[in-house]
Amino acid sequence: MVWTMGAASRAFKYTDLLTAAFVASLLITETVASKLFAPVAGLTFNGGALFIPVNYLCGCILTEVYGYARARRVIWTGFVAAAFMSLGYWVVGNIPAAPTWPHQAAYDSILGVVPRIVAASLTAYFLGEFTNSFVVAKMKILTRGKYLWTRTMSSTLASQAVDTVVFVVLAFYATQEFGVIASLSVSIYLLKVAIEIVATPLVYRITSFLKRAEGEDYFDVGTNFNPFAVFRESR
Repeated sequence: MVWTMGAASRAFKYTDLLTAAFVASLLITETVASKLFAPVAGLTFNGGALFIPVNYLCGCILTEVYGYARARRVIWTGFVAAAFMSLGYWVVGNIPAAPTWPHQAAYDSILGVVPRIVAASLTAYFLGEFTNSFVVAKMKILTRGKYLWTRTMSSTLASQAVDTVVFVVLAFYATQEFGVIASLSVSIYLLKVAIEIVATPLVYRITSFLKRAEGEDYFDVGTNFNPFAVFRESR
């Protein structure tokens, strides 16, 4: 295994698979987020809360193994895919339904695009994912690559707070009472953090495997952490 700190970009065997898992999880999250459920003590969750942790775990693994710059490209890939999906739902939803298809109302209730919700979701995703990768990259240097759990926990606590608060506030401010917004934020945050904590041993296994298989353990020394630097292909 090679500890790299500024090596030139090279091809890897598993980055495509991780990217596919990341984007698929994101699109599933966006699609199922409209369903609400209350399984525990009256706390309300949405369907996306079950899947969004997968995105952050993939982002954490990508940053831990391959570095912030590669994770940044994957995050942007997911952002564009989610925006395109929302556009597709909106276009199809506005095409007049055939007289023999009586399910337009059902389509609108599940896949109908509400601009405010889409904007809130994409903004929360963008800020949360880059917070996640930034914390992992910086703490890896601080801990000299040891104590992976400190990076996964810290990035989880920070990124999920950003993601949850930004989404709930942007999506529901002035349309729901403060108590509802606060309750929804806390319950969704706790569920996502709990899922990521439970998944920590799996993160250890996956990162250990990837570091051996890829011969890579990237340290982001001298990395350009500007999220928009991807357009210049700069680290």
